[in-house]
Order: sequence, then C-alpha cells, then structure tokens
Amino acid sequence: MIRTAADAAPRPATGPRIARLARQLEAARDAAARTALTEAFWDAAARTGTPLVETLDDAPDHRAVTFLWRGHRATRQVLLMATGIGDRDRPADSLLHHLPGTDIWYLGYRLRADHRGSYRLVADISHGPAPADPVRLQRRLTALMAHGVADPLNPRRLPVRWRAVESSVFALPDAPPQPWAGRRDGIRRGTVERHTVTGHALGEEREVWTYLPPEGADLPPEGADLPPEGADLPPEGPDLPPEGADLSPERASGDGDGDGGPLPVLVLCDGDMWFGRLGFQDALDALIADGALPPLVVLSPDAVDAATRRRDLGGREAFAAFLAEELLPWARARWSLTADADRTAVAGQGSGGAAALYAGLTRPDRFGRVLAQSPSPGGPPADGTYGDGSATPGSGQRAYGDEGPDPAPVVHLGLGLHDGPASAEHGEALVRALRDRGHRVHRTVHNGGRDHACWQGLLTEALVETFREERPADGLRVRA
Repeated sequence: MIRTAADAAPRPATGPRIARLARQLEAARDAAARTALTEAFWDAAARTGTPLVETLDDAPDHRAVTFLWRGHRATRQVLLMATGIGDRDRPADSLLHHLPGTDIWYLGYRLRADHRGSYRLVADISHGPAPADPVRLQRRLTALMAHGVADPLNPRRLPVRWRAVESSVFALPDAPPQPWAGRRDGIRRGTVERHTVTGHALGEEREVWTYLPPEGADLPPEGADLPPEGADLPPEGPDLPPEGADLSPERASGDGDGDGGPLPVLVLCDGDMWFGRLGFQDALDALIADGALPPLVVLSPDAVDAATRRRDLGGREAFAAFLAEELLPWARARWSLTADADRTAVAGQGSGGAAALYAGLTRPDRFGRVLAQSPSPGGPPADGTYGDGSATPGSGQRAYGDEGPDPAPVVHLGLGLHDGPASAEHGEALVRALRDRGHRVHRTVHNGGRDHACWQGLLTEALVETFREERPADGLRVRA
C-alpha cells in the first residue's frame, strides 16, 4: 500500500475494547457486575500499558489508539494534549469521553501504524459543572493546559523543557526504531561539561554544554558501517588534551596531525534540553560504541529561557555570528577540532532548526553540513533571501577570506507530517529552493509532529548519514 500524508491524518475512532466494554456494561445485571467489569478493564490496562493500541480489520496499516484517564467523583472533564493530534486552538475537540457509570474517561483515534508522539493529560476538578458557553470553556481548557501531567499507566517518559514535569511517549509498531535511545551499560562514556563563553555578538556570556568522546575512543572495528573509502575520518585513538593545556598552534586550530588528529564537530542548539534534560550523551556514547559515528565533539549553547530563545533562534545574524566567529574558535583553542567545514555540522529543531539553516547557509566556510528538524517558518524564507540581503542560500560566497567560493552546504532536513500546515508548506518550499540553489538535500519525512520524541531519532539518523558520506567536491549533487 502506498502511504500518503492524507492517510496519516488522525481520525476519531472508538477502539474495540472500549466498544466491547460499553456493550458489557449495558448488559450488566447490577452495580456490582458493572464494578467488576470496570476493575477488570483497569487491571488489563495496567498490565498492557497505555494508550491502548489495537488492530483494525478494515485498516491493517492503521491502529485504534485509545488514551485513558481514571477519574473520580470530582472529575468534570479530562483534556488530552498530544503533539500532532488535535488543534491547540480548539481544545474542546480533545476532551475525553466519559463512560457512564464508571471512572473511565477515554478518547480514541485511528492513527497510521508508523505514528510516534508525546502527550500529557489533565483533569478538571473545578467546583460545579464545566462551562456550557464555548468561549468560557475555551478559557477554562486553555488554563488547564499548564497543569498537564504524564499518563500514570505509561512508563515511557520524556522531560518537558523548563518545567519539572514529563510527557508520555507512544510509538506504534511501524514507527522507525530508535536503537541508540537510552543509556546503555557496558560501553565507554564521554564527558559532558559546562563552560561559560563570552558572546560579543550576543552582548552577553552564554553557558555552553560540551560533549567530549570517551577517552581513548577508537575508530569503529573492521566491517562496521563506515563511510566510504577515502572519507575524511579522524585517525585512530584521539587523545583530547585537558582544558587549558598548552596546545601547539597546529593542534589548537585543528590543522595539524596532533596525537590523534582533529575531531569532527557538531554545533547543536538548545543544550539545556539535549544535555540538561534528555541526556543526549547516552545516545552519542552508543553511536560511537557501535561504530555508527566517529568520535566527535559537540558544542551546545544553552537556550537560557523562553524569551532568550525567541530572541536568539530563527534566522538571527547575531546568533549565527556567535556560533561561527566566537564559539568555534573558542573550542578549537582548547581541543583538537577539525577546521574542515565538511566535517563541521550545525543542528537544531523548530526555531533552532531555522537558526542552524541560517548559520550554515550564510557561513558555508564554517559549516558544511546542516541538520534541521521541523525548522520553523519564521526562519530562512523559502525564496532564499534574508532581511538584510547579506547572503542567500547556496550563494557559495565566503564570509571570510578570499580563497574562493565554498561548496553549498549539505542539508539534512527532517519534516513531520504533523508539524502544522504552515510548517509543512514551508518545508516543501524550502526543499525546492535549496535544491534550486545547488544544495544536496537529504529529506526525511516522519509521521509525527514538532516533538523531541521524534527529533531524538531524526537527529541521530542525520548524524549517522552526515558522517557516513563524503560530499562531492562540487557540492552540487542532489539526493532525493
């Protein structure tokens, strides 16, 4: 069966187990029988976990997915907040249904079997009935959103940015695997540090999370999934000097051989989320241990807070200048890092994805690879121009020096079917514009939304792809 975006659209549905329970409750002879049926249902849900995922005889490529909440006498209504499902501007459409005479609240959807996402739930226990007026109900539900919590019957959790709560995660059977997620025992571990870097372009200091690969990390064993012969990998046994060591100019700049050779670099937006909350170092350790990724250094500026993130990320010249002109030189003065743009990647998600695109496309001499997941429409416009007219995607002009044009950076673009209508249109237009301007584009479309539950897998896949292949010398080959 050919899968399309249309058949991935969530549709309301009542799952078989809820439908069967409703019939059984209606046929129950007394309250005791109904209570027994309800308790048996919750016991089964606790064993299998939630949401309930059931096959559909008439739609083998889809599943009935039922979200549950166990209420009590004070429960007035229950709201589902699921990334990529429902409309945040119409929260009443995401209210759970109450099964009469029970403490069961439920909401079911028909979802394509490759869907992955995160969600939270919140119960309204306000005094009195829920407002009947649509405007007042909207206000009530909007206020409730701030109090959403993880599903008590789902052990798979994901931290929420800047809040001491978690979301729950679900992945349907055909969702792409994420083999490097989570902490793995029995492998060597890299080091995560926090440094304060002066950001003249930002007008302030910025905390930066750094990941250094496991000490003595070696190249992958023979037969591992390596880049093609001739790819520019660091020599065996990178030996990272301690911070503040007296480095030779060659080693500090990454141009010399050193003891282990210069390492590839990833500059990753939102360090407070990736390292402070998600523990992305565990995935990096596993990727390096499996030989899917060469030893590399990650530089990940802290987003600080919501206001600072809005100010910095997107297509912002000041932030791009900080990354290219201050952060990279700062790091190269401390560790043996490559100066090769093709082995230096910049990555981000949402407005961070737009920031990564802007940095890569305006500074191709610094960043030869861009990894952007669900880039926000507020970032680089699809027509390839910027507000100050200083650069256009694929222009190939060096921002510094006069050695000649740089190849157009390779762009690894991850787009979600549920990123939102504006984001989807922006993403498709962006792909066309980038290819028209000579960029090689790796596009991945996933059945999910703007969600770290999806971005974790997309980022690791893009990293593997980034360091597996060499870019053609002319930078013009396009991959579908």
